[in-house]
Amino acid sequence: MIKLWIDADAAPRDVKGIVFRAAKRLELETLLVANQRLYVPPGNTFVTAVRVEGGPDVADLYIVENAEAGDVAITADIPLAAALVEKEVLVIEPRGEEFTAENVGERLSVRNFMDELRGSGVDTGGPAPYGDPEKRAFASALDRVLTRTLRSF
Repeated sequence: MIKLWIDADAAPRDVKGIVFRAAKRLELETLLVANQRLYVPPGNTFVTAVRVEGGPDVADLYIVENAEAGDVAITADIPLAAALVEKEVLVIEPRGEEFTAENVGERLSVRNFMDELRGSGVDTGGPAPYGDPEKRAFASALDRVLTRTLRSF
């Protein structure tokens, strides 16, 4: 059976709520991975928190080492998404975009370019606020990916 992985260090609360409901409805093992204490909804036996040691990318490494082809992961971390896509894990970002073998390389290049700009002192701004349109896009993408994945089992 597939597992649902959440890079929980920075996942919006609304994303977690949507995932918790889907996990319970579909009886899907769901793992929140972070280097801090995490809230697990009471009464939802399908959701587990995994707390890893602090440090850069420790949670990401845990997910990459433990996720398997066919699993589903949620992250906004593009390098993590690239590593997971390479393992044939289906990856959705919290704004509803699905990372694929066709688009993750380009997204990684843009991310690295923006990181270089910030490193040279250019103010690139931050992400747009997370609101209702983003929540709806994420919920729709999650439903699409889970439906497609569960049909293949």
